[in-house]
Amino acid sequence: MDARGLIRYSALSLILLSGCTRIAHPPVPPPVPATRYEVVQGRGPQVVARLRAEPAPAQPEVSEGHSQAGDETLARGQGYVQIGIGHFAEADAVRAREQAVRKGREVGADKMLIYPPREESGLIATYYVRLHLPFGANFRDLTADERERLGAGGVQIGEVVGGTPAAKANLLEGDFVLKFNRQPVLDKPSFQALLEQHMGQRVTLTIRRDGATLERIVRLGTLAESAHK
Repeated sequence: MDARGLIRYSALSLILLSGCTRIAHPPVPPPVPATRYEVVQGRGPQVVARLRAEPAPAQPEVSEGHSQAGDETLARGQGYVQIGIGHFAEADAVRAREQAVRKGREVGADKMLIYPPREESGLIATYYVRLHLPFGANFRDLTADERERLGAGGVQIGEVVGGTPAAKANLLEGDFVLKFNRQPVLDKPSFQALLEQHMGQRVTLTIRRDGATLERIVRLGTLAESAHK
């Protein structure tokens, strides 16, 4: 190739390469959030149907949510238990809201809270039911450090639902239950078994709170009471 041809070839190559650098690729759209409903662990349809305090309403009470964590705490104090959370990816806000309310009817929610759509999650709705709970509080096993510090076995109380036997007995989140009717509580399974064995009875729980040892009288409910409502 002579010098003139080499110049023309180099110029053409430069034009082609320059053109390649100017190709604009369309921006990658953000992932579309999936429409889904998540059941709160341990609160599936069969459990809710067995424990709900009243028959499911034709239409849930719908309110605007503010803070999911704060709203759940407030609802729990009013005797409601969260049973699920829904994410609705419908771009149209009105249709997304309709889907959320329809899901509320489907799961038999007594109350639901709706939160504004977000790009990463779509519209969010949380669903609540007022349950008839024979005890009314979550509890967990103690850690090895807690056992050593307390010098005993037992369980620690978690969420307490308003209006339940646990709430009426003034049990608080963070309390350590050491004894049941003055007999040592070994662990979570044994405490659960004791609650089931004594449903409908008054029981004495020995607790440790802020370093002090207290006794609380709890009038446990029964599952049969919910069937009469």
